[in-house]
Formats: sequence, C-alpha cells, structure tokens
Amino acid sequence: MKFGIDVINAGHFADPKHAVELAQAAEASGWDGFFIWDHLAFIWGAASADLWVTLSAVAATTEKLIIGPAVTPVARRRPQVLAQQLVSLDLLSKGQVIFGAGLGGVAAEYTAFGQPFEPKQVAAMLDEGLDVMARLWAGAPVTHHGDHYRLENVSFQPRPVQQPRIPIWIGGESKPAMRRAARWDGWIIGISGPDGQITRTPQQLADDIARIRAMRPDPDAPFDVAIIAQSEPGDRALAERFAQVGVSWWLESIHEMRARPDALLRRVEAGPPV
Repeated sequence: MKFGIDVINAGHFADPKHAVELAQAAEASGWDGFFIWDHLAFIWGAASADLWVTLSAVAATTEKLIIGPAVTPVARRRPQVLAQQLVSLDLLSKGQVIFGAGLGGVAAEYTAFGQPFEPKQVAAMLDEGLDVMARLWAGAPVTHHGDHYRLENVSFQPRPVQQPRIPIWIGGESKPAMRRAARWDGWIIGISGPDGQITRTPQQLADDIARIRAMRPDPDAPFDVAIIAQSEPGDRALAERFAQVGVSWWLESIHEMRARPDALLRRVEAGPPV
C-alpha cells in the first residue's frame, strides 16, 4: 500500500503556499502522494484555490510525490484544455501525475454559471471527455463528432511522459461510477465522515473491488484502489485491514472540519499510519 494526503483546496489551503508547505512536509515525512480537491468553494462562501496552479507549485518544489486531483469534475471543463494541463503537469513532475476524475457533487458549481447539472448529461460529458483526452494523448490525429464535443483533425503534442497515457482514477461510490472505473486505471472513494468515523468496512470494499475487477476487460491488469480516510500516526492495523482486501492507496483526509491548520500540518509531519 502507498500513502498520500488528500487536501481541501479551500479555506486556509486556498493559498497555494500553505498547500506547498503541506506537500513538502509530506515528502519529508514518508508520504508517497499529494492529492487535492477541485472545488469552486467561493460558491459556498469560502475561499478556494485553483488546483492546477497548486499542483504545479507542488511539482516544482518536491521530487518524488505522486500528484493529482481528487477529483476533477470533467464536465465543468473543456477536455482539450484538461488534456494540455495534465500533460504539462506530467512533464513538470517527471511522470508523477494521476488524473482523478468524476461528476462533481456540488450542483451550484454548475448552475451558478448557467450550466445545467443534470446527472445523466454530466455523466455522458465525463465519459466522452475522458475518451477525447485519451485519444489526444495518443498523439495521432483526432476527428471526433460526439454529443458534447467536436474535434477536427487535431494532433496533440507533446505526449505525456507516462505511456500509453496518464493514469485515470474514477471517483464515486455509485454503480455507474464503479462501471466507469472498470474501464480505466483505478477507483477512488471516501470511506470516512467529517468526524473521521469509517463508513465502509474492509469486507464491503472487498465486495466492491471484486465487482469492478469482474467488469474489467482484463481482470488481472494493474488497477489501483484508493481510499480517503482519517488515521492516527502508527495505526498500522487499520491500514493493513484495507490493504488485505486490495486497497493500494491510503489517502489521509486533510480538511479544516477535522482540525486547525497547525494540527493538520502536525498530522502530516507524523507520517503515514505504518
């Protein structure tokens, strides 16, 4: 199992300097990854940071951390712009990017700007957008006439460091999200509430992982399962229970409902729960 931190991009961490401080502490303390939310938190009345600026700053100031969003609502963005941002970040980080993608759970982040939030439409835009991005990353000319996106003989350069493409993890716990995850490279899911209590048992996750693997074209191909949860330093038994059922990443949930920023920094400095 690998260990990362999953940081809110709002409140105290709306200032990218604070997120960079966390990332540097994480790398120095033995964590493997740095992931960050993608929300327009000002819609809720809180400050928020652009995750691409933040991740770029993290990539430029750390050496080994695997980085990415957890998760980006693809339907809020243009797939060609996302594809370029991710390749630039992949180059900057020397191939250390994972793209966490999903629907987005805050309707106002769409509707406040005149974009409808109809779940089936948003899901269709996510699926089509991911297909477009994967084809662009392949480097060959792309012509695409879809329900939501059109491309005319576009050749995308440069290609990602990671081949054949940047890994894609799908966020969400619904059955459609699990089916979507089976098409790509990983599944990311939150398993604890704001109070830190675990809401999904290892056996429940084992059953879900088995369902996803059964839907994959090649059930034996590499596939990541990342859980977002809270732990205390040295809680090896908790992490091991989930590792035993096929969880490959533990992402420590870092948000201000949990603790003050100084306490969150101390939790990161204490290292992974192993």
